[in-house]
Amino acid sequence: MTEKRRLIEPALCFTAGAAQKDFAVLTKGGKIKAVGPAAALEQANPELAPERWERLALVPGTVNAHNHSFQSLLRGIAADKPFLTWRDESLYKYSPRLRPEDIYTGALFSFAEMMKCGATTVCDFFYLHNDGTAGDEAVIRAAHDLGIRLVLARTMYDWDGAPAGYVESVAQAEANTDSLMKQYPGGMAKVIPAPHSLHAASSEMVEAGHALAVKYHTPMHIHVSEERFEVEQVQKKYGMTPLAYLDELGVVDEHLAIIHGVWLTPDEIRTLGAKGGHLIYCPSSNMFLADGITDIPAFLRAKVPVALGSDGACGNNRNSVFEEMRMAPILQKAKTLDALCVNYRDAMDMGTVNGAKALDLPVGAIEPGCMADFVGVNLDDLSMQPLSGNGQFLPNLIYALQPTAIDRVVVNGEDTVREGRLVRLGEPELLGKIRATMRHLEER
Repeated sequence: MTEKRRLIEPALCFTAGAAQKDFAVLTKGGKIKAVGPAAALEQANPELAPERWERLALVPGTVNAHNHSFQSLLRGIAADKPFLTWRDESLYKYSPRLRPEDIYTGALFSFAEMMKCGATTVCDFFYLHNDGTAGDEAVIRAAHDLGIRLVLARTMYDWDGAPAGYVESVAQAEANTDSLMKQYPGGMAKVIPAPHSLHAASSEMVEAGHALAVKYHTPMHIHVSEERFEVEQVQKKYGMTPLAYLDELGVVDEHLAIIHGVWLTPDEIRTLGAKGGHLIYCPSSNMFLADGITDIPAFLRAKVPVALGSDGACGNNRNSVFEEMRMAPILQKAKTLDALCVNYRDAMDMGTVNGAKALDLPVGAIEPGCMADFVGVNLDDLSMQPLSGNGQFLPNLIYALQPTAIDRVVVNGEDTVREGRLVRLGEPELLGKIRATMRHLEER
């Protein structure tokens, strides 16, 4: 079968850090084959009818590097609560009652919302193991049905204070994660190990997760220093701070991507940078849950690549990476009183190429060799105005864009959103699934 080819000619093409006019993108078989002047690509491919996206700017699809998809079903249930109350009254109360089909619906819901907001890749940090690997498979099926690129960070969790359905022995977690990693090594679905945190995963579990990452050459994700109570617990138990203890275990290296990092010390940040680790920053979630403010300028000085995540929708309430791209710099400006500490170009990298690095995927850029994952932004949307040719495109994209501007989404070379509407799934059908799932959940 001949692989599908497309020649797309947008009004603007954001490539190599700039918005280019009269550029085109050639895709084949889900990959970007060429990017360059439209006239030259038309001449080299006379058999292709160009798709003229006349009022759309083509930008890289955003990468949501940390999400908990099932939590979309719990949005609004425990708002405005302290972290531990929020956890107990939403996650621990409702999630044990979720069955694989509920998890599937929650993932459809979460992925659909973020895709309509411009996400083409998501990392779902998933820890509901009531039914072995059936929940993991439900999330993967939802991503496949919707057309989003998925990294499933399969959580390895052995703290007995959590609901029983979260918990596996080290041997069970290692075997189940290993099996899924073999089955889903990349492409549209990839599985990576994710020990939950040092308060929910034992040292042996963390080491087992790292061994899997080394074995399969993947990242390993783990929550680190999100809350002060976690830092205090780790210091009391192990006599050192969380990242320092992870370094003692030998797992701080190029495989490691830590999530949150709110309370890391300057020495810990420097260690992470020196050893090639990554940070996944969730600014809206950190604000919503009163976690604190991660010191992003310090991570940038330490040469730590910073990616962005929405986190779960009951601990943020929105599922937009563009929202996080706006929040990241403005929150840091407010904290530091320095308008230059994080800029819109930093934010663009955080939501695209740095997310790609944290997931080890060829996405997040409109360049030959990358996957054909991108977004068409409507330049006539009021949130993108004015555009006078004075370099306003990228600042407006980061600081002003509203979801109404997301017109097209392409993943793996195929349209998944067209004119702001999902292509593969009818939204009335999705709404029906969500409402039915919530009725069943309340009955249980």
